[in-house]
This record gives sequence, structure tokens and C-alpha cells, in this order.
Amino acid sequence: QAPSFRNCSGDRQVKLNHEGVLDRAIQIASANCDERPDGEAVSLVVIHSISLPPGEFGGDAIQRFFTNTLDCAAHPYFETLRGLRVSAHFLIRRAGDIVQFVPCGKRAWHAGASCYAGRERCNDFSVGIELEGTEDIAYTNPQYEALTALVGALLGRYPITDVVAHSDIAPGRKTDPGPSFEWERLRVAPRRG
Repeated sequence: QAPSFRNCSGDRQVKLNHEGVLDRAIQIASANCDERPDGEAVSLVVIHSISLPPGEFGGDAIQRFFTNTLDCAAHPYFETLRGLRVSAHFLIRRAGDIVQFVPCGKRAWHAGASCYAGRERCNDFSVGIELEGTEDIAYTNPQYEALTALVGALLGRYPITDVVAHSDIAPGRKTDPGPSFEWERLRVAPRRG
């Protein structure tokens, strides 16, 4: 297992390699991805939130969900996820650990039906970052620190123009990361949407 990626705000020298693999993230491969369309550049970062079961933190349910190994009989809510094949590129845990499931050079299946600035299929040109949390519980200081460092690394590697909420690209369908997310704490890029 790769070393934890913690308290990154003091170390801005985190890097993505040519395939979009973050140098100190915990790497757990997800099959829920494919190739980006030819010539498609990564230009958007989408912030999500997730907790499994809802409102519970810790455990390995998110990892299992993103790797298609979740036991849907283990919790009543998990039945609603049966058959879904999704994954973000990154998950930032409550303690600030970053787990990478998909290299940024590939298209992770995180956005679903989506549209931003007149362009549909946001998975084609975005990187998805999940924060372990809920829309009504404050995210943690280590999560904001890790997110700032990660978005900074993405800005250094790709022609990112916007950082947006999942709710910005799927209004009416999605509401995350919700009112508990403090956009002013993400100081590396402007938010649009």
C-alpha cells in the first residue's frame, strides 16, 4: 500500500505523472473507466461528496462500490446501488488521505448525465473528486488541505478552466457537495457555475 497523502497544504510539490497518477495517493484500481475521446483535454474539475451508508464515515464501502465488490445485501441502502458501475478519479477521506481509483488520463464514470458551459458528457473532459462526507456535515480541515493540493497539482498538469460542484453540471439531479462545502477554502482556482 502506498503511503498516506495527508496534510498536503504545507507541501505543494505533489505531482501527477504523464498518465495522471498522483505521486503519493493510495492507488486502488477501478474498472469503471475507459479512454477519453481522441484529442480531448482535461479542462474541468468536478467536486462530489459521498458516504456509504449515507451519513457514516470510515470503512471500505466506498472503495468496494467503486471497484464493483460492494455486498449489496450488507445494508438496505446498498440495494439502491446494485448494478451501478461508477467511480471518481479520486476520493479524499475525512483524515485527508487521498485514494486514486482512475488515472486522470482516462475517463472515470463519475458525472453521469451532465452538461457544463453548453457541453454535454462532462466525463469526457473532467476529473472527478469525491469528498467523504455529506451535504449537511462540515468537511474536515485535512480534506480542504488535501483538496487544495490536489487541485493545485491538476492545474499544474492540465488546462483546467473551471472547478465546479456536481450540482452545477447535473442541476435538479444532483445536489452535492452541498451547502456544507466552503468554496472559499479552495483557494487555488475560481469556481464557476
